[in-house]
Amino acid sequence: MVPVKAAIAAERVACPDLGGEAADKTAWPLLKGERNWGSWRLGVALATAAAATWCYLIGESVGYYLGFRQGACALFGGSMIGMMIVTFATLPICIRFGVDSLASTKPSFGSRGWVVPAVMQQLSVVGWNSVLLIFFAKSATQLLIAMHALPPGGSALVVPGTVLLACLLVFVFLQKGAHGLDRIARVLVAHVLVGVWMLYILVTHRWAELVGAVPVSASPDRVWNYTTGIEIGIISLLSWWPYIGAMVRMAPDGRRAAIPVMIGMGMPVPLLSLIGIAGVLVLKVSDPAEWLRTVGGTAYGIVALLFVAAANLGTASAGVYAAAIGLRHVPLLERVPWPALLLITIAPVAAVGLFIPELFFAHFSALLGFVGMAFAPLCGIQITDYYLLRRRRIDIRALYTAGPQGTYRFVGGFNPASLIAMAGGCAVYCALLDPVSYKSHWPYDITTASLPALVSAGLLHALATCLIVKPMGKGGYIP
Repeated sequence: MVPVKAAIAAERVACPDLGGEAADKTAWPLLKGERNWGSWRLGVALATAAAATWCYLIGESVGYYLGFRQGACALFGGSMIGMMIVTFATLPICIRFGVDSLASTKPSFGSRGWVVPAVMQQLSVVGWNSVLLIFFAKSATQLLIAMHALPPGGSALVVPGTVLLACLLVFVFLQKGAHGLDRIARVLVAHVLVGVWMLYILVTHRWAELVGAVPVSASPDRVWNYTTGIEIGIISLLSWWPYIGAMVRMAPDGRRAAIPVMIGMGMPVPLLSLIGIAGVLVLKVSDPAEWLRTVGGTAYGIVALLFVAAANLGTASAGVYAAAIGLRHVPLLERVPWPALLLITIAPVAAVGLFIPELFFAHFSALLGFVGMAFAPLCGIQITDYYLLRRRRIDIRALYTAGPQGTYRFVGGFNPASLIAMAGGCAVYCALLDPVSYKSHWPYDITTASLPALVSAGLLHALATCLIVKPMGKGGYIP
């Protein structure tokens, strides 16, 4: 067997002209010398991406069903489960070969079937980035109104203008690819500490109200409330699947990536989500730019706005970078200049912010539900395919070979087993939990919806592979 380093080097030599772009602006495997992010740099980049204002909305979703202490326990537990799932699904292939999340799906979905998770990635990034940037715009509007710089109801131009400004800043930040992401992360990571300070302010000022607050939508079934808190934690961290590969591939090996992933990306979300839980329980609003003005006046509101700006720009930059690398797998976009590719990636977010700003923001819980419905089965398929069916053997050349003779060609480039498994996993999720209304059915209250979807998709993938794909001699599976 050809050593991994030699295989990647040979593949890079044999690959088409990269158009003069640096390696970190392409979807091709990175060589060891190009993967120079140590544990600290990777952890800072991941923490900066994780600590966004969606944490407040996640916390708000949990605060509808659970009190502060109970919500904290459920959210931390669910988040660690979700982060572990994403780590097992993506980290082995991404860190081993220096590739992004989409490349890691080609062995299980096929040389053309990767378009299924690609669509999921793009929709997820557009949805999350739209939430982040519109949250930023709304916070800016609230602050301007509080400072009497804007009359009430005068946000018609401020929100779209602020969204466009944020998109422009992200475009500027990412001109240097992963290195630009690393540079802004070193500065913006300070907002994590500001978030902890905001949590301290709210808890110390309103602790008596906080511990006595009653969730407004709590079910009489306490088990259901806890399960829903855990489920929200799991699916919130599953949303990191589109992001993680593009960043961990910059680290040289798994030993230096595992802890930064679990701590840097897994911990900030539940920690900062406590702000949202506390805010919605005590002040009935999760936006810190609004409730900090109530607690400490305009000065605190300004601090909150700066925090929101730093948090959202860092995460939006990570999302746009990951989505742009993913688009490099599309043959027509493989050689497009990096600035043009960034514009293509940012354009949908800007369009949502300008024309339909409430599409994702006003339906945040539904966005979370669809993330769980989509990415839980995907992770189940990847974990089963890599560890059980392939026994950790991957053909690096085949990841970038779409021809009829490619190892991962399957049937017309699509793996029927993974398509069956995806459909089955999504059906199981929806049967247990409606991603829009959150109406559930037994045994959701003891299993969650995402974990059965993950397990069922993995089992269906293994069964269909053994009964259909292996007998056809497709996919390069071990006999």
